[in-house]
Amino acid sequence: MAGYAKNLQFDGPAGVIDCIFDWPEGTPTGWALVLHPHPLFAGTRDNKVVTTLSRAFVQSGLVAVRPNFRGVGASGGEHANGVGEVDDMVWLVDRIRADYPDLAQGRFALAGFSFGSAVASQVFVQRGPDSAARLAVSPLVLVGAAVTRFKVAEVPGDTLVIHGELDETVPLLPVMEWARPQSVPVVVIPGADHFFGGKLPMLKHLLLSRLALP
Repeated sequence: MAGYAKNLQFDGPAGVIDCIFDWPEGTPTGWALVLHPHPLFAGTRDNKVVTTLSRAFVQSGLVAVRPNFRGVGASGGEHANGVGEVDDMVWLVDRIRADYPDLAQGRFALAGFSFGSAVASQVFVQRGPDSAARLAVSPLVLVGAAVTRFKVAEVPGDTLVIHGELDETVPLLPVMEWARPQSVPVVVIPGADHFFGGKLPMLKHLLLSRLALP
């Protein structure tokens, strides 16, 4: 990644939230929270999809924040079926905004992969522009959205939803059925499985293209 990475820890609701901050070269124009797949199935902030998303954010001038969820690595607590993880991430958004006011004045992006997509969607509900604690999110990015396994909230039509055509963990059809009532477009990468094997450059390109928009 361009720039540098820094390990920072925060005392969250259930214990330490261990984070990597990936900093761009030069003055950042905002920040992005990037959330990893299921902790009970070896999901961590070092997942290749998560690091690919982070590289795109950094290349676009944002600080990419990659926390480990409860019970992963040096993060405290135990897996909480997505409920406690949402509480932690809402808390973390507020904490980072308080601790880094310069970042808070810039762009804020929110992204999640698989289990992380469900958590990201719920964080958006609590901190997005329609919530009581209004916060502009540009963009909200859901990759491999785990709609068959967890509660993925309704999201706005400008959400970037990316899915693999051959996803064996979350088949494409249920994702389309989740997206259709909301009129949310789904970008399908042909031939991609759940972990986007061999397709990570395309995933990065799609996010970079979205980040180039206002």
